[in-house]
Amino acid sequence: MKVHLIAPARRENLRSRTVVSVAPPLGLAVLASLTPPEIEVSLTDENLGSVDFDRPVDLVGISAATHTVSRAYQLADAFRSRGVKVVLGGIHPTALPEEAVQHADAVVVGEAEEVWPQLLVDLQAGRLQTVYRHPERPVLINTPTPRRDLFQRDGYLFPDTISTTRGCPNGCAFCSVTSFFGGTYRSRPVEDVLGEVNALAGRLVFFVDDNIAAHRGRTRQLFSGLARNKLAWIGQASVSIARDEDLLASAAASGCLALFLGIESLSRDSLRSVGKHCNLVEEYEEAIRRIHAHGIAVFGAFIFGLDHDTEDIFELTVQFARRTRIEGAQFNILTPYPGTPLHAELDRDGRILTRDWSQYRADRVVFAPRGMSASRLQEGHDWAWREFYSLGSIWERVGLSHRRRLLMWAVNLNYRRDPISGVLLEALLPWRTRWL
Repeated sequence: MKVHLIAPARRENLRSRTVVSVAPPLGLAVLASLTPPEIEVSLTDENLGSVDFDRPVDLVGISAATHTVSRAYQLADAFRSRGVKVVLGGIHPTALPEEAVQHADAVVVGEAEEVWPQLLVDLQAGRLQTVYRHPERPVLINTPTPRRDLFQRDGYLFPDTISTTRGCPNGCAFCSVTSFFGGTYRSRPVEDVLGEVNALAGRLVFFVDDNIAAHRGRTRQLFSGLARNKLAWIGQASVSIARDEDLLASAAASGCLALFLGIESLSRDSLRSVGKHCNLVEEYEEAIRRIHAHGIAVFGAFIFGLDHDTEDIFELTVQFARRTRIEGAQFNILTPYPGTPLHAELDRDGRILTRDWSQYRADRVVFAPRGMSASRLQEGHDWAWREFYSLGSIWERVGLSHRRRLLMWAVNLNYRRDPISGVLLEALLPWRTRWL
């Protein structure tokens, strides 16, 4: 039997030749490792190459988020029209399985490890079920090593990725992580993580955890082990990590190059409205200063369009980001993903403008904001990206004196996503080994 796994493109058109994907589809590689050796497995990341619809396969597995699910449905329909069985999984099919099943022979709800082997047995026996779900969350002990040999390494900015935890202890109303993982926060044994790190091909690791430092005791054990591996890494954490100087020092000693921080908003009222209680606006600048003092770069994630935002939020946020000289930023538009409390609230209030899931990319307005018009929200968001990632801003924040200047320029140029920056980024990629 042959199984083909697909990560659908972020946009329905093929990517620009000069745009590099950030990281490979780790979840699909885990499913590949769970597939019995007598079954042939292949993988296509459509962000890097085209899907071969004439590939002779018995089953196609597609994992989709909300912003890619429209493309996933197109792929699924095309394969089913050719008589190929299709299974859909991921965050969006988990939130709306009754929608997803209209385009698939089977839908996996939630995490797939516990049900994937049974699904394959059922397929071979001709008794494929419509919906697969495991009643309990998987225990993250002896988790399978992802099939990284299926990845096209050269197509990713960060080809070596690892997951050490799942979920997040913060229940933010806009976040689909909590709805997908059921509000749990589970950790892999530190020794398992370190064993996987040792087997990686590269020297720069991207930890895809939504909050790598939520459990301080376990985090210190992980950082201590990483320090012995002499690798460099990037991860995501809450702003609250800066309150613990010892933990920051441990992160730096372990090889931490950069942290993505969910700053979200400069408005206290906006943070309270979405349940982001762990963030204290008055601590932001000092938190960034402390992280920088340990030689760790900061990438901030911001959200525009919260109910207490007014039209001055765009300039205030960009000024803050440039003043604190954070190395990177993501400016997202508030997006009511299905399955989240935010979606339920806006749907109840009649404020959702479209259910065209291809628009749910966090860079398009899909709801009616309160503090400004939808067009002004879109314009302000677009201006913030242009302003922050102007070449003058990148030079001001990174320049040539930053200790990780090649890496920081590469990430900033990737965020610019225009032909000129794409050419420059491609010129930098061969210098990967000198980023560290």
